Amino acid sequence: MVSGLSALAQSPAVPEENRFTKTVLSNDLNEPMELAVAPDGRVFFTERKGNFYVYDPASRQTKLIREFPVFWETKYGNGLIGLALDPDFAKNHYIYFYNTPISDTPKQHVSRFMLRDDNTLDVASEKVLLEIPIDYEISRHTGGSLAFGPDGNLYISVGDNTSPFASKGFTPIDERPGREQFDDQRAAGNANDLRGAILRVHPEADGTISIPDGNLFAKGTAGTRPEIYVMGCRNPYRITVDPKTGILYWGEIGPDSGKEGEEGPKGYDEFNQARKAGNFGWPYFIGDNKAYHDVDFATEKVGPIFDPAHPVNDSPNNTGIKNLPPAQKALIWYPYDESAEFPELGKGGRSAIIGPVYNFDPSLKSETKFPQYFDKKLFITEWMRNWVFAVDLDDNQNYRGMAQFMPATGDFRRPIDMTFGPEGSLYALEYGSVYGIDNADARLVRIDYNAGNRAPVAIISATDSLGTAPMKVTFGTKKSYDLDKDPVTYQWKFGNNTVTSNGGTVTFTFGKNGIHPVILKATDPSGASSSDTLLIRVGNTLPQLAIETPNNRSFYFDNEQFAYSVKVTDKEDKSIDPKRTNVKFKFIPQLANQAALIGHQETAENMDLGKELLEKSDCKACHQINQKSVGPAFTDVSNKYRTDPGALARLANKVITGGGGVWGDMAMNAHPQLSKEEATEIVKYVLAIGEAQTSLPPQGSKVLQEHTQESKPGLYQLTASYTDGGGGGIDPLTNYTSLWLRPAQVEVEQLDSLYLLKKERSGLSNLKNGAVFVMKDIDLKNIKTLTFRYSVPDDGLKVEVRSGSSTGKVLSALKFSPASGTNKFAESTVPVETTTIRQDLYFVFTRKEDNGDTTTGTLDWVRFGL
Repeated sequence: MVSGLSALAQSPAVPEENRFTKTVLSNDLNEPMELAVAPDGRVFFTERKGNFYVYDPASRQTKLIREFPVFWETKYGNGLIGLALDPDFAKNHYIYFYNTPISDTPKQHVSRFMLRDDNTLDVASEKVLLEIPIDYEISRHTGGSLAFGPDGNLYISVGDNTSPFASKGFTPIDERPGREQFDDQRAAGNANDLRGAILRVHPEADGTISIPDGNLFAKGTAGTRPEIYVMGCRNPYRITVDPKTGILYWGEIGPDSGKEGEEGPKGYDEFNQARKAGNFGWPYFIGDNKAYHDVDFATEKVGPIFDPAHPVNDSPNNTGIKNLPPAQKALIWYPYDESAEFPELGKGGRSAIIGPVYNFDPSLKSETKFPQYFDKKLFITEWMRNWVFAVDLDDNQNYRGMAQFMPATGDFRRPIDMTFGPEGSLYALEYGSVYGIDNADARLVRIDYNAGNRAPVAIISATDSLGTAPMKVTFGTKKSYDLDKDPVTYQWKFGNNTVTSNGGTVTFTFGKNGIHPVILKATDPSGASSSDTLLIRVGNTLPQLAIETPNNRSFYFDNEQFAYSVKVTDKEDKSIDPKRTNVKFKFIPQLANQAALIGHQETAENMDLGKELLEKSDCKACHQINQKSVGPAFTDVSNKYRTDPGALARLANKVITGGGGVWGDMAMNAHPQLSKEEATEIVKYVLAIGEAQTSLPPQGSKVLQEHTQESKPGLYQLTASYTDGGGGGIDPLTNYTSLWLRPAQVEVEQLDSLYLLKKERSGLSNLKNGAVFVMKDIDLKNIKTLTFRYSVPDDGLKVEVRSGSSTGKVLSALKFSPASGTNKFAESTVPVETTTIRQDLYFVFTRKEDNGDTTTGTLDWVRFGL
């Protein structure tokens, strides 16, 4: 498979990312669902709770057109979901909705209304084109997207309306009596049911529908529904139709298993393509037709594997034909962990959302239309992973590659629908941070392309932004830039004072306490401009902290008595309040990414690794700190489990494998990409949220023995913070410092600063003349010896440990001796000069007779000794 990045990068017309600009058109939305852009530029969109809006580009205002009376409870996912404009909307003003009416009979409606010229909806004009029966009590996987094809046919996505529980994240085919709603063979695998399918119908002028030729089942075929174009879908939440080719695309949200099982494959999400009607396999197949096994849920016996060429639905809950059409493969498929076929998609939670196909129109006069580079490319997005990709298809519409769109500047907030407007700009509804709530960052946005002059970018640099009066600050423009290399004029505003320059520096003295905004405006010769603002806070300064210790500051040793003292000074506080000082000392077991922390033993950041790992994960898409969303609040999880001694291990395992049932019937995503240690740190952080945080005394000692109890290496972190009392009208300020202690035995394959050496699974090889590795920022206080574990073929190799550079002062040296007997490795201990400063240590290898490229041995580890 061709790499997406390399395939697309070969084109000379790859547009620069900085030519794309995102504009927020409407803010503070509440669960936005689907949008459509009219030929005149008006943008219509829905919110799940029933609100139907229009954004008017002329007035730049958003207007509520109607509050639909819909059934919308969060746990069900129903409401006002889908929206589409009639292909002849400019003349007939027809607009179509997919919604869940409030009714004693559970059902979804596909309805048509007429929109008046004043942007009001003619409610009396409603025509219900189609009713889709559903089961409320298990009503999830709604689908609900609407899209028109170039031939005027309306496509309707319908979810499978089936509970995934009791299937352990595999396929829900529970045939036991009374468990019909847990058997997707009654819906997605049923040719006689509209659920778990994408329907295709033709709306007629009188509000009825006709069935176009070419659907999956001919009208009148026993045991089938003629509306079905695609069957075998789990949750085709968003669909799109290429207006040129008429090809249907959709994102398919897959099952939850994070690993393979005897029941079949792990879960995958899919991006699918249907050039013609077909069966896309669910609930019997997934991805590229990975097959599940038939499972007897009564006996838990795993039966034979399903055959994608001849799928058979013999469920007692099937009302349709038994022998189904052959299963079709997905266009793109990916699991929770990294995809072998599509590694560009990364890893994490999954919620595949389709975007539009772009068709470049060279005759369209528009200053914002996307360039020809994107012609015929399919846009896809991922709700959980927050990215957008442009998929490249060949002339036969086969997958050729993909590249991420706006990876650095997109600032996407979980796009849930995207489409191109008549001017060639890309419109997107962004759902916001957390599922199932009213997100502050839910919004309607437009992305424009600028092929011409780009505005300069103003960025303020300053010698300081915090101090006491009189405060003299030098400001500069050196970080500002103009991508078109135009000369730039700068205008500074300091309150009522204005300074104009062509660059360089400007000095200003702030004589009064308070918060002073400084504004820099950069303007190019065409008049294009941008501004930057920096707040200068006068009246208070950051407290200063230092951690003092007689112990070594780089390494820890078994059962060492580590003494520490936190020193705090603050210019404004007359005395240091111990209650404002917070000291923590914790052990972090060895993590998969712990090598990234090695060498960062002392930092000004208050780094909580569990919090950092959680922030980088998708957990916050379903959980908040204090408020319930689709999942429980983290404080509720903490209150429920933090006194349970066995909860840490159980919850860490659940984070990795996924699960559900404790907080309701919503499943938690699996996270197989996390190691057990990483999941444990996340759970530790969550369990600590609900409890009162206690601080160690500013001076004390701790016996370092957690690493011996864990029976594995890790890091100790000593963190201190102080919050001052404020001053000069400035709020209290907090500053941090941290000290990291790592194992005294350093596994050298974890090091990144290497020259001529090769990393092996365990150790470094190619110990040749001139090879070097570096350990950064090392404290040798109290260190007296270095022990090396190595394997070399002869006695011609030597290593020198030098300070600061490869030619610095020699602190230690060892001449290697070959190991004897059957043991291929030897250990040798040599003295090292004790120093009182932190420094970079260069390990420089030399040989009297270099043997060229031939490997000269392996170094396993280096141990620092007291």
